[in-house]
Amino acid sequence: MNAIEVNDLVKKYGDVVAVDGVSFNVKEGEIFSLLGPNGAGKTTTIKAILGLIKINGGTIKINGKDVFLNGKEAKKNIGYLPETPSFYENLTALQTLQFFAELKGVSEDCMALLKEFGLENAARRRVGTFSKGMMQRLALAQCIIGKPKLLILDEPTSGLDALAAYEVRKKIKELNEKGTTILFSSHILSEVQEVSHRVAVLNKGKIIAIDTIQNLGKKFKMHPKLRIELQRPSSYILNFVKNVRGVEEASMDKNVLEVVCNPSVKTNVIKAIEEAGGKIIDFKTIEPSLEEIFIKMVRKNE
Repeated sequence: MNAIEVNDLVKKYGDVVAVDGVSFNVKEGEIFSLLGPNGAGKTTTIKAILGLIKINGGTIKINGKDVFLNGKEAKKNIGYLPETPSFYENLTALQTLQFFAELKGVSEDCMALLKEFGLENAARRRVGTFSKGMMQRLALAQCIIGKPKLLILDEPTSGLDALAAYEVRKKIKELNEKGTTILFSSHILSEVQEVSHRVAVLNKGKIIAIDTIQNLGKKFKMHPKLRIELQRPSSYILNFVKNVRGVEEASMDKNVLEVVCNPSVKTNVIKAIEEAGGKIIDFKTIEPSLEEIFIKMVRKNE
């Protein structure tokens, strides 16, 4: 079953078409990412899914319920993290979570939730004194009050340092393993690659691709990179490998030879190195990164 269904979504701001005929489904239990450059339409799409803005065309359903015709029923079991979270600055962190628990009509151990996000020592501090990272963690804690089955996260690691961002990604995966469906947007490609089951790539308000990262790599004919550590590297070995049919790129950095090639010629590359007098110390295959796939997709779309 689909947790979210978006069909032919259109949103205009005056003469500007921010989202142009976008369609995708998010399956129950998956982590689905919206990916794209700034201004691609990610946040607008999320706001439309939540019914926060009026749309000019299309339909949106959450758990089979139309967001605009039956909004209360459709959105009753959702947690939402906006791109720029905001709270009452005069409330403490504990009071903030208690306030949202009351709004949702649920019983929640708010101190335990603060501890879960590393904010137990700031429980009685006013939110107005919080750093950007602390605000982001508080916002994440707020959006899982009541254990919603669907989380919609807009740039969840925005403004966080590396350690805090790692903790957020870890939390996203933990929640998903417990059955939570997650839709999130991000411009941090490594982050998307680490946690996502599928991605939708937006550019200029249109979706240009939807699939798993692995399948997108195949679709755009992105070949893996061979990272080969040699005992006696030489330009002769490098040139020998470059002449192997099916090799797209080959470069040498100190004693490491990197080769981009069709997977079917991997064996031929190894043979070529041996024939050129090279001795292999270590060998690793690196699949195309989401960043490489993304750049190729957007450039092709442009």
